[in-house]
Formats: sequence, structure tokens, C-alpha cells
Amino acid sequence: MSDVVQKLWGFCHTLRHDGIDYGDYIEQITYLLFLKMADERGIDLPEGCDWTTLKEQSGTDLTEHYSDLLRTLGKADGLLGDIFAGALSRFHNPVNLKKLISLIDETEWTALDVDVKAAAFEGLLEKAASEGKKGAGQYFTPRILIQSIMRCMKPDPRGRREFTITDPACGTGGFLVCAYEWLKAETSGGAFERDLARRIRKGTYYGQELVPRPRRLALMNLYLHGIEPEIKLGDSIYEVPDSRRFDMVLTNPPFGTKGANQAPHREDFVIETSNKQLNFIQHVMTTLKPGGRAAVVVPDNVLFADQAGELFKVLCEDCDLHTVLRLPDGTFTPYSPGTKTNVIFFTKGVPTEQTWVYDARTNVPKITKKERPLTEEHFAEFERCYGDDPNGRSPRRVEDSAEDRWRSFHITELQERDYKIDSLKWLQDDSLLDSDDLPDPEELAAEAIDELEAAVEELQAILEMMGNGYAREE
Repeated sequence: MSDVVQKLWGFCHTLRHDGIDYGDYIEQITYLLFLKMADERGIDLPEGCDWTTLKEQSGTDLTEHYSDLLRTLGKADGLLGDIFAGALSRFHNPVNLKKLISLIDETEWTALDVDVKAAAFEGLLEKAASEGKKGAGQYFTPRILIQSIMRCMKPDPRGRREFTITDPACGTGGFLVCAYEWLKAETSGGAFERDLARRIRKGTYYGQELVPRPRRLALMNLYLHGIEPEIKLGDSIYEVPDSRRFDMVLTNPPFGTKGANQAPHREDFVIETSNKQLNFIQHVMTTLKPGGRAAVVVPDNVLFADQAGELFKVLCEDCDLHTVLRLPDGTFTPYSPGTKTNVIFFTKGVPTEQTWVYDARTNVPKITKKERPLTEEHFAEFERCYGDDPNGRSPRRVEDSAEDRWRSFHITELQERDYKIDSLKWLQDDSLLDSDDLPDPEELAAEAIDELEAAVEELQAILEMMGNGYAREE
């Protein structure tokens, strides 16, 4: 696996001289990998779009043929058209395109174990996210965190015939892939009966993504895992969803408020706000079936921003907000190292009686890329505290945490705090007592930005109430 990744990734540096960045490179690999595997499986493609014909070209004929091929496949029906929709060649030098085709041709991809070829592709995605850094966190959630969430949520479609899972901000498909991988691990590698296998392959995994490139990568990522998902291209917040509802929502909505300069006009949203994260939570509440479960990654500002209390009041009335996990600082290193984040777990249709909070952050050394990387151990105790019941109904005790990181709060305590979930704290932060151990400047700056954004949202809401027509410029 690592050899495949290293071989393909090594060539990426050569392509930098051809004006092809990391994201472009992975996208082009997506197209070529699909064509190679379609050839290996004998899948019929439109005339002239097959791998053999592509390999035979050279020079300017190759670049012209490749561009025409992408346009033709982008008009095809089904998954083929989804993967190639809007596809464009980024190659200007035919020698570089020929070299990449040769590199991919050296491996018989369909002969590789599903886990190997999927992991190879994800290895490339992770490298691209790490190298690109800026903005990558919204597309690539740390695998270790997602796997921990899966062990708690248990996304198992075997018990209900129409069980469905969705991610309304799916990025490159990490949550959906991990949900399937969890299922495979539970079933000795994915040995399913024929009808169940067909349903899992085509009728279980759904998603939506605003940006075409990560959506394309998600489709390819899941295809390499043997799954043919339905992933829509569109804005989950501003577009009113159809009538379909889901048994489980697993998602990490984009961080920040940039571009959210107006509240979406949706009758299903109880709270009118331009805060994207608060709107994503409302969207999740809408799209869950009664009894459906959700795990949502949210930044700290969602827990204290203006209107956060109003939203969590509604959430606690309509759903059981049974668990909050406060993530370690630096969880999204190197993508968004200064952003403080949490995971909220809730079940629709049952009001909240008590909320358990696990603090995996206070007095925990900040996550770094090399010296202190994120590991499974960061979440091991939390998973034991969470328990085996995916609905959060396992017997729970404060004593289950050796360092007093696990506490419960009755709904009356949430009410007294105006439903500001960020106020559910009890551990003393040692760094605040030691002047030699103050937070990093980047971390302090990120906190200040979060608070300023929350203040701006509040001022904007006040001005809108005054009816002066003020609109924030981005």
C-alpha cells in the first residue's frame, strides 16, 4: 500500500512544474484510476474513452484525446457521469500525462484487496490535505477521531431493512467510508447475504457536498471500497431538503462563518441565524428520522455564540442530547490547529433529561503533527465511559473516569446556564495558573477570532431587529 502511495505521490512533485497543484493531481488520479479499473473489469465505456485507446496516444494527440474523453464521460449517466461531471484536464505537458498513465498502468488495481487500494487512495488524500493545509480540515477529518465516533455510534444497517446513513457535508467521504469499514470489521470482512450486500452497496450511504472536487473524490473513495453511494452536489443549508429522512447523520460541517451573510429561508429552521454551524445542527435535526441518531463535530463558538442557547434549548426539547465530547486542543492539526472542537451526540424524538460531558482537553498536551500526534489512546477512556449502547443509555458513572473527566448535568442545570453548553466545565486548567505554560499565540488568536465572530453575529442580529437593513460584507 505504502509503495503505491509513494510511487504516485513522488510523481506529484514533478507535476508542480506543470502548474498542477496537489488537489488537481489527486483529481486527475481519480479519473485515470477509474478508467484503468473499468478496463480491468471489462466495463463498457463510450467509444474512444477506454484505457487501451488512451494508452496508445502520445504527444499533443494524447492531451487532446484526454480532454475530449473527460467531456464525453461527464455527460454519461449514473456513477460514471457523477465522477466525471465537469471534469477538465490539468495537463499541459503530454510527457507528464503519459508518465502518470504509465505509473497507474503498472498496477492491476482490481487484483488488489479492496482495503489496500482504498487505503492507498486515502493515503493520497491525506497527503494532499496535509500539504495543502489551508482549508483542508473541512474536507479531511482525522481518521482516528472518526473511528472513535463509529465505535460509539455503531452504524449497523443489518437490523433494519431501510437503514440509511448520511453526511450533509461529506467532503472526501471519510465518515461514510469509516461507517462501512466499521460494519466490515463487525462482520468478519463484509461477508453479507446477497440481498443485504446489494442494499449496503447501493442503498445505505448518502451524502451532500457543496464543492465539486471533494464530492468527486468522495464518490471515488467509496467506489474503491466497493460502495456506490448517492452524493448530491449542493448546499445543505440554503437548499430545502427533499422528504427523505435518515436513521443516522455523521458529519463535520465546515468551520468558520465566512460567506454566511444571511439566514437561509427555511420553514423547518426554528432559529433564524446566519451562523453556518447552528444551521447545520438544525438541518441535521430536520433530516433525522424519529429515533434517528447523530454525531456532529462542532467548533467551540457553536456552544457559546449568539442564539446558541436558543438552538440548544430546542435541541434538548426535541432530542436527547446525551453526550458531549470536548476534543483535545490541536485535534485538527495541521489543517486547523488553533480551532477548539467538540462532538455532540443526540437522538431525535426523546427530550433531554441529562447530558454527560467528557473533557478530553483540559490539561491534555496539545496535539502536534510529529511530537504528540492524535492516537486512539486519546479517546479510549471516553469510549469506555460512553458505553456499549449507541443511544447513550448504557449505565454511566462519574467514577468511570480516573481523572474526573466525565460528568453529568441534569436538564435543569442546562436551563440555569441558558443552554450554553460551553459552560459545562469543572476541571481547573493548570496552564492558566502557570505563566510559563500559557497557550500558544495561535491558539489565543483562534479563541479571540471565535469570540469576535460571535460578537459580530450578535450585533448583526440586533441591527436586523432594528430594521435598518444592515448586511455584513464579506
